[in-house]
Amino acid sequence: MKIEICDTRPNHFQDRFPGEFTVFSPFEIALGIPHALFLITTVKENGKPNACFQSWSSFSGDCGGYFAITPLVQETHTYHNILRTREFCINFIGAQYFDACYQTVFNNSEDTDEIDVGGFTAEPASCIHAPRIREAFLSLECTLHSHTDLSGKGISSLIIGKVQLAAIDQDYLNGSEKKYGPDGFMYYLYDLYNFASSDQGERKVASLNILRKA
Repeated sequence: MKIEICDTRPNHFQDRFPGEFTVFSPFEIALGIPHALFLITTVKENGKPNACFQSWSSFSGDCGGYFAITPLVQETHTYHNILRTREFCINFIGAQYFDACYQTVFNNSEDTDEIDVGGFTAEPASCIHAPRIREAFLSLECTLHSHTDLSGKGISSLIIGKVQLAAIDQDYLNGSEKKYGPDGFMYYLYDLYNFASSDQGERKVASLNILRKA
């Protein structure tokens, strides 16, 4: 038997923080689709580094370029920094750094160096002014290609960046043991324990485990 879920928020879905279901669709909680986690780095207007722990994104392209496609809440520093500077860097970091990444969520004042607050090391990018993170095994230097109000409600925007350069750790370049294992891509998992009661359970962090070669 399949359960059909519409895009209307169920009455028993309660906000865990004010405005949760304004920023997030109820599908986000109900479906639990996994997404890769990473840090977006930008530069604040005062020159301080900004770091945003982000997910819900995809990466694709053709002969005209490779693109990072990510939604951002319009109230965030990162969104305004990207619109102002028209550039950003996406940094993929292993799951062992999850707690350090999460520090950037709670320490994000205008005067805070958000790379430093996570215990990370900033390094110069090659094509943009926004810094890369040295601890990242893969960094994508992006320039802003376009931005669109995702729902038309002025809440989230879909940011599309064109990747100008990728910097990857040599140990991750060949083969899959590092990139697709515990030290590789970090994933965000979120699944309800009980849909009927809206018991939202816990967020989870995961890495990939290769099952077969095709």
